[in-house]
Amino acid sequence: MSKSDTEDYFVAGGFGLGFVARSGQYVSIVDLKGAQAGDFVAINQHDPKEGISSVRTRRHLRSLFFGIGDTLLSNYDNPMLKVVVDTIGVHDSTVPACDPTRYSVDFGVPGHRNCLENLHDGILAHQEIDILDVPEPFNLFQNSPVVADGRTGVVNPPSKAGDRIGFEVLMDLVCALSPCPQDIIPGNGLCPTEMKAIVSNDIPE
Repeated sequence: MSKSDTEDYFVAGGFGLGFVARSGQYVSIVDLKGAQAGDFVAINQHDPKEGISSVRTRRHLRSLFFGIGDTLLSNYDNPMLKVVVDTIGVHDSTVPACDPTRYSVDFGVPGHRNCLENLHDGILAHQEIDILDVPEPFNLFQNSPVVADGRTGVVNPPSKAGDRIGFEVLMDLVCALSPCPQDIIPGNGLCPTEMKAIVSNDIPE
């Protein structure tokens, strides 16, 4: 890409997509319609065993939450992404990706689309990886408040159309985004919608 070029990736609600972002570029994730959570993962393009780690990041930040200026670490404790823009400040780093078992066992809906398979398919378009090696996601715009009894609340995201989070890319990455297909319990307003990923050489606004 030239200095001013950007690549826009539109991802349908409930589906997934992968893309490459190089060190020194910027990645933005945009909630196009509002109230949509997006599971997001990244792996080292040159070593698929190194992936973004919510656990290592929480330990590094000493916090359940992350925002502008914070760095997201890999499972090797290497910096992968730095938050440079965040118009909402509500994200989750504690809940694993929904998977086939979640829908078949918990909800009695076998074959439902799910984030784990969406993310795996997105990465596979660029890098061979076993589904068991897909990192635990950062759930962008997902609203998982800690409620009075210490449990995690399940509520819809407060994001509005156009809300976004932007990252500086700190190593060559293969990324994947899954606008979560959850339509049984709160989490996406019971209606998964499209999101956009933007890869750019310019700092996002």
